[in-house]
Amino acid sequence: MRSKSFYLFVQTVKNPYDYTGAVQLAAAIHDDTNFPKTSEDYHEISSYLEDHTNYVQSMDDFDQLWQQYLENT
Repeated sequence: MRSKSFYLFVQTVKNPYDYTGAVQLAAAIHDDTNFPKTSEDYHEISSYLEDHTNYVQSMDDFDQLWQQYLENT
């Protein structure tokens, strides 16, 4: 088990002055009230983003965030 959920990790990535896709995705996840906030599961989160959102510009951005999450938890 990781020390924190992906959602909590994403909160550390948000930056209003950074316009990269991954950081914009982090901000959108923060604003999504239905995001699975306690999940640590790649498949659950990627399925949610693919099936329930219209704010993901590229799943590559998610993969980049996920890799950072793995490295930092």
